[in-house]
Amino acid sequence: MKEAVISLGLNPDIVLIDGNIKLDLKFDQISIPGGDRTCFSISAASIIAKVVRDRYMIEISDKYGDYNFPQNKGYGTKEHMELIRFQGPSLIHRKTFAPVKNMNL
Repeated sequence: MKEAVISLGLNPDIVLIDGNIKLDLKFDQISIPGGDRTCFSISAASIIAKVVRDRYMIEISDKYGDYNFPQNKGYGTKEHMELIRFQGPSLIHRKTFAPVKNMNL
C-alpha cells in the first residue's frame, strides 16, 4: 500500500486505509476497519483493484498455466489451493498469504 501511495506522483490530502494499520508515510491517514463495507471511496478502490487484478491473472495465465488462473484468478479456491499443494507456489504467489505460508512446503 505504501508503494502504491508513493507511486501516485502527488501528495494526497489524506490516505484512507481499509484495515487497522498505519503506513509509514508523511501523509495524514485514516484507518477504517471494514472500510470496504462502510466507505464509498475504499469500496470503489476495492472494486477497481479486483477488476485490474482479475485481468492481470488472466493475462499471465499462459506463463503460469499450471494454476488455472483464468478460472480461479488466484483466489483461495479449493482447486487453486490443491494446485499450489501439488506444484508448490509460483514466483507470483505471495508467500506471506496465510494459506500459502501455512502449507509447510
